[in-house]
Amino acid sequence: ILEIAEFIIGMLGNVFIGLVNCSEGIKNQKVFSADFILTCLAISTIGQLFVILFDSFLVGLASHLYTTYRLGKPVIMLWHMTNHLTTWLATCLSIFYFFKIAHFPHSLFLWLRWRMNGMIVMLLILSLFLLIFNSLVLEIFIDISLNIIDKSNLTLYLDESKTVYDKLSILKTLLSLTSFIPFSLSLTSLLFLFLSLVRHTRNLKLSSLGSRDSSTEAHRRAMKMVMSFLFLFIVHFFSLQVANWIFFMLWNNKYIKFAMLALNAFPSCHSFILILGNSKLRQTAVRLLWHLRNY
Repeated sequence: ILEIAEFIIGMLGNVFIGLVNCSEGIKNQKVFSADFILTCLAISTIGQLFVILFDSFLVGLASHLYTTYRLGKPVIMLWHMTNHLTTWLATCLSIFYFFKIAHFPHSLFLWLRWRMNGMIVMLLILSLFLLIFNSLVLEIFIDISLNIIDKSNLTLYLDESKTVYDKLSILKTLLSLTSFIPFSLSLTSLLFLFLSLVRHTRNLKLSSLGSRDSSTEAHRRAMKMVMSFLFLFIVHFFSLQVANWIFFMLWNNKYIKFAMLALNAFPSCHSFILILGNSKLRQTAVRLLWHLRNY
């Protein structure tokens, strides 16, 4: 029931983002960079939510099928691909907000800001190369894991086969390390946004203009969005590590379900953070709620 609730909440938010941005793009005959990233992020998250829902039903109702090559491997690969795309698109959005809102007189910052769209495209191309690399590593990891899960005593098998355990550890480390790249980029964007806000506030005080203006509010909204993404990403990452450990070492359905609830919080909740942080989406949502209330 909780998994279905997370699915419905996530779908409502992401479908809303996709419909609003698509309708605005058709009406204006122009697609802005932020709207394009938001729409791609919403589409990727919708795909991830469908994979998560199927994965949850599979674990909860037919867990024995999860350890088969025919069904378990494609589901894990699809989940990994959608999760990778969602994470990187959210990271690109964080970087976009940083270059759009922050102000630094440094020539390197100005040069990167002038070529912001090209840099976002390069980051997306980098994410695709990392996706291919991760998929190859994950395929080897799944093949080894599904083979050893068939053993009657997994712990004894791993004790006797140290080489297999070492291979799994190396592969798992590689998969984890690539997750730190988008996290590091988003964290860097947050830190520089904070520095830009401090510098901007100090300049306002020196010029006796007060400490609140449109630029200050834009800084704070962007920081809240990036911080929310980082918090959800941390919960998501650690829940993934716990779920993997439970799956391959304990295989306890009850604990796996709790881990998956925390794991799925990122795609379900992130869309509403994006709606609240985007003035156009927020105003459209308020108008929609007002019409529904008066209907």
